[in-house]
Amino acid sequence: TYLQLALATRLRKTFCYLPQSSHALYQPGCRVEVSFGRQKRIGIIAAVSTHTTVAANKLKTVGHCLDDEPLWAAELWEMLNWSAQYYHYPLGDVLHAALPSLLRQGKPADYPSEQIWQLTAQGQQLDINSLKRAPKQQAVINILRQHPNGITHTALNTACPQHHDALKRLTTKELIVSHQHVVQEPFAPNQQIQTGPRLNAEQTAATEQICQHLDRFQAFLLEGITGSGKTEVYLQCISQCLKQGKQALVLVPEIGLTPQMVQRFQQRLAGRVAILHSGLTDNERLLTWLAARDGKVDVVLGTRSAIFTPLAKPGLIIIDEEHDASFKQQEGFRYSARDLAIWRAKRNQVPVVLGSATPSIESLYNVQLKRFVALPLSQRAGNATPPSLHLLDMRSQPIAEGLSDRLLQLMQQHLQQDKQVLLFLNRRGYAPTLLCHDCGWVAKCQRCDSHMTLHQAINRLRCHHCGAERRVDDHCGACQSENLLAVGAGTERIEHALQQRFTDVEIIRIDRDTTRRKGSLQTLLQRIHQGQRQILIGTQMLAKGHHFPNVTMVGIIDADQGLHSPEFRAPERMAQLILQVAGRAGRAEQPGEVYIQTHYPDHPLLLTLIRSGYAPFAQQVLSERAETELPPYQAMALFRAEGVKRDAPLQYLSQVRGILQAQNRDQLYLSQPLTAPMEKRAGRFRAQLILFAKHKSSLQQLLSHSIGAIEALKANQVRWSLDVDPIDTY
Repeated sequence: TYLQLALATRLRKTFCYLPQSSHALYQPGCRVEVSFGRQKRIGIIAAVSTHTTVAANKLKTVGHCLDDEPLWAAELWEMLNWSAQYYHYPLGDVLHAALPSLLRQGKPADYPSEQIWQLTAQGQQLDINSLKRAPKQQAVINILRQHPNGITHTALNTACPQHHDALKRLTTKELIVSHQHVVQEPFAPNQQIQTGPRLNAEQTAATEQICQHLDRFQAFLLEGITGSGKTEVYLQCISQCLKQGKQALVLVPEIGLTPQMVQRFQQRLAGRVAILHSGLTDNERLLTWLAARDGKVDVVLGTRSAIFTPLAKPGLIIIDEEHDASFKQQEGFRYSARDLAIWRAKRNQVPVVLGSATPSIESLYNVQLKRFVALPLSQRAGNATPPSLHLLDMRSQPIAEGLSDRLLQLMQQHLQQDKQVLLFLNRRGYAPTLLCHDCGWVAKCQRCDSHMTLHQAINRLRCHHCGAERRVDDHCGACQSENLLAVGAGTERIEHALQQRFTDVEIIRIDRDTTRRKGSLQTLLQRIHQGQRQILIGTQMLAKGHHFPNVTMVGIIDADQGLHSPEFRAPERMAQLILQVAGRAGRAEQPGEVYIQTHYPDHPLLLTLIRSGYAPFAQQVLSERAETELPPYQAMALFRAEGVKRDAPLQYLSQVRGILQAQNRDQLYLSQPLTAPMEKRAGRFRAQLILFAKHKSSLQQLLSHSIGAIEALKANQVRWSLDVDPIDTY
C-alpha cells in the first residue's frame, strides 16, 4: 500500500509515502505528519494506491496519523478535488485553504479546551494569613475563592498577572488544581422568536417556489430591487429548511454585513446561528467549523471562504448580493464562491438562491438559458417607494471640492427637514494626486505605475495598490517649487469641505481609514441609526446592504469612472454600484431622491439605466457582449506573470503561448502577451495572456493538456498564475 499525499507546496502533484505498519487503515481526507526535505509538514491523504513509480527504497514513511476519519464528507471532498482540476491549482494548496488555520498547523480536530483552576478541599480550608510572606499566592487564593466553580487560565492571568511561579508553588502544596475543560459551544437556539412582517404577493410566490424544491436542486435568481425584502424571503426559506432538520449556508460579500444579519437571523429563526469570516480568532473559526460539521449549528453565515464549511445535513444555500466581486478570490487559489455554491448545491440536491437587486450579467445569461429560475421582487416592502433618480449635468458648472452648487442646495433642503443625506465617492483619502503647479510634477509611487494618494489628516502619501507610504513632500521632486496642489477629491476632502459649510450638522465618514479598529464600523452605524440631520460620506462599504430609514437623499459625486475604463466589466459594475447606493434612500415611509453628478449626461448606457432601470441596461450590455464575443458568451482564462525585469514576464508568456498553441486543436483564441493595464505594481512588472473559447470544455481541455509543460518551464525570474473565469483583467 502506498499513500499519495497532498502538501501545500504550490506543485501540481501528490507525493508518495509508505504507511506505518502499525496503523490499520488510512483514508483519503485524513492528515498525517511527514518529513518533507528537512522540514516537518502536514500532508493530506489524497489517495491510497497499490502501486508507485518510485522505487520503494527511496520512499519515506509517514509519521503520526492525526485523524481517525476523513475531515470532509464525500460531497465536500469531491468539490475540493473538482475545484483543483477546474481552476488548475495544486490540490495540496486547495485542501489546506479549505481548512481552519489550527487544522493546517496539525492541531487535533477537537473542540478547543481551556485550563480551569480551582481550589482543593485543603485550599478552601486554608488560613489566608499563613501566606503573608507570599502575596502573589495569597492573591491567587483570594481570586479562586471568588470563583468556587473555577476560573479559566486566561481570566486568572488578567486578574492576577505574572502569577506563574505562584501557581506552581500552590499546586505543589496541593492547595489548587487545574484541569482541561472543553469550551462550551456558544450556539444556543433562540427562545423568543420575533414575528416578521407579512409577505406581499411576490415575496410569497418566491418563498413557495423555493420551498417546493427543498428536496432537489434548482438554482434561483431572486432579483429584487433594493428594499424589496429579499432577506425576508431568505428567512422564510431557511425557517422551512430548519423544520426539515437540515442546515442552511448563507454567504455575504462583506464582513461588515455579517453582524447586522446575524442579529436579524437570531431574532427570527429558531435554530442556532454561527458566523464564519476572517475577523474571528483561530479558536472561534475551528469551533464553528466543527459545530457545523457535527450538526450543532443550523445556520452558517459567512463570507467567501465559508463555502468550504462542512455541513452534516445541507439543505439550502443562499448567496446574498451575488453580483459582488468579493465572492471571487483574487490571490492564490482563485475560486468563485458563487460558482462553487452552485456546484455544491447540485451535488447535494438542494436549492441555491442567488439574491441581488443588480444581478451579474452571467446570472442573467443563465436565466436566458433556463439554467436559473428568475424570481422577481419589483415592489419595496411595506409602504416604501423606490427613489427617483436624477442626473446633475456638471459641464460648465461651478464645482467646489468635487461638489456642485446644485448638489449642495439639494442637500440643504433635506437637512432642513432633519433628514439624513448620504454622499458616495468610491475614493478614500484627501486627494488622489499631489501636483506641482509650476512644472506639472506628480507625486508617484516608486513601486507602482500610480499616483500617491494624499491623506492630509495624518500628513502622509499612500499608494492604495501596494501599501507604500511616506511623508507628504514639502517641495516638488523636479523643480523644488513649494507650489504643490492637491488635485481631485477623496472622502476625506469631501468631509473637510462639508464641515466648513455645514457647521451645525453631524458628519460621519465611513471608509477603510475610519473603520480600521475592531468594532469601529458598528459604532459608526449605531450613531447613524440613532441620529438625525446627518451627512454620511462613504465608499462602497456604505453602499451594500445597510438599512438607513432616515436617509432621504443620496448624492453620487463621481459616476463617470466606469464609463471609460479599459475593463469590459466596468459599465456593469458602475450600474450596480449606482443602484446599490441609490437603494439606501427612501427605505422607510419617506420618499427618496438620488442625484448623480456626471460630465456625460447623454451617455446611452447612463440614460438607459436612469430612465428604464437595470433590466434594460443589462440587456443592452448583454447585446454588446454578444457582438464582441466576451463573457458570458465565451469562456475566458488569464495567465498572469510578473518579474523584477521589464521583459521577463513577456518572454515567459511567449513560451506559455507556444505551448498552448501546440495543443490548440480547437482553434481557441490566444492573445499575444500584453503588458497589464498597470504594468508595474509593488516593484514588479506585469504582463498577461488571455484565452477565449466558445465552450468551457474546450478551454479546460487545452489547459489540462498544457499545464504540465507550462509548469516545467524555467521561471526563475518570474512568478506566474492562472485565473479561470477572471472578473477583471487589471
